[in-house]
Amino acid sequence: METLLYEASLQGNVTTLQMLLQKDPLILDKVTLNQHDDMPLHVASMLGHIDFINEILTRKPKLSMECDSQRRLPLHIASAKGHVDIVKALVSANPDACGARDRDGMNPLHLAAVNGRYEVVKELVQAQPHVARAMVQKETILHLCVKHNQLEVLKLLIEEIVGDHEFVNTKDVDGNNLLHLAVADKQIETINLLLLDTKIEVNASNNNGETLKDILDQGPRDHVKDKQIKRALERAGVVEADHESLLRQVPKKSISKMGSSDLTKNDVSWIEKKKETMMIVAGLIATMAFTAGVTPPGGVWQDTEEPVMGVNATNGHTAGYAIIATDRASEYHAFLICNTVGFVSTLSIILLLISGLPFLRSRVFVWILLVIMWIGTVFMSLTYVISIVALTPDVTSDTFLHTIFGIVFVWLILGVLLVVGHTITLIKFLCKKSSCCS
Repeated sequence: METLLYEASLQGNVTTLQMLLQKDPLILDKVTLNQHDDMPLHVASMLGHIDFINEILTRKPKLSMECDSQRRLPLHIASAKGHVDIVKALVSANPDACGARDRDGMNPLHLAAVNGRYEVVKELVQAQPHVARAMVQKETILHLCVKHNQLEVLKLLIEEIVGDHEFVNTKDVDGNNLLHLAVADKQIETINLLLLDTKIEVNASNNNGETLKDILDQGPRDHVKDKQIKRALERAGVVEADHESLLRQVPKKSISKMGSSDLTKNDVSWIEKKKETMMIVAGLIATMAFTAGVTPPGGVWQDTEEPVMGVNATNGHTAGYAIIATDRASEYHAFLICNTVGFVSTLSIILLLISGLPFLRSRVFVWILLVIMWIGTVFMSLTYVISIVALTPDVTSDTFLHTIFGIVFVWLILGVLLVVGHTITLIKFLCKKSSCCS
């Protein structure tokens, strides 16, 4: 009988339904016990069999509140499918169904909105206006309309809540209002609707401090749409991103020290890129220095030999000790000093960058990091030279010495020029800052 009932719900066969109810008046109640997805009222709501549904609601109106495995009521399914007559019948049978939420937290109105069911949205809003204000994971139904590009439904809902500026300006979990979402997706008609028919905040920023123009600039390029959107935003009074959003991301104490001119958008971007680059390079150099320290040039002794006195005297050695430390002690000491300086300097950079201290956003601090990085790279270069000298048999060759030291000298000059260049840039920046402050 349950199989016959399922087939009747697929076909919308009211005659078969009546026959089955005559044989077993409880058959509808029995099939709802396990909350399967093939319950008659759910199946008929999906397929649009209004007469079949009316027959069930006349006999068992409470079945309209039975959930399936996804906690969906028949009204959820009918709303998503856009069956207006069935929506009316289900709402009439139990108006409370309008506020019921499925497993994703969505009520029937939410599903109708994201699927663009205009007439269903209109019916549900008229029946239970308060359900339009229910939030889904910190998103309003207006957010859902913009995200799913349902312009007509959005117009209808804005008309229904006209005057509620707080609801229109509600932000999602990322701090985006409706305009942020519309600009990110380049929905020109939606942007015009929001700018003309609502009092939405046009200069609001999201949790990342991004304004509408920031979001537009960061998105994929579409010159035609971008031009139209920029024109619409300018007419609405959208201004260029000022320091406000960036200042909110920096502790107040550091702001007072460094000044607002340190915190332009380009400065912050430059500082962050430099810090990311230095973190990567410092990690690489620290790894090289550590490897060189534990595996010195020439390797380590594999056995232990006691010192021998006499004509064939030897100094002896101990297993695990560096060979170069025994044979060329002065060169090993120079190698160890240079390698340690390079290792410690790069570790200092890593430690400072991960500390999160407020002065890390200063250009002066970035310059200091660059100098430390230069010191680390210079001493790692000297470590390389010492290693090559220690591993090369004929180090007294003029050609060898001139080539190696010539290359290193040129490289050192280049490093000095870069440091001097950054120093001059920093001085100019500080001078400009002091003149602006005065």
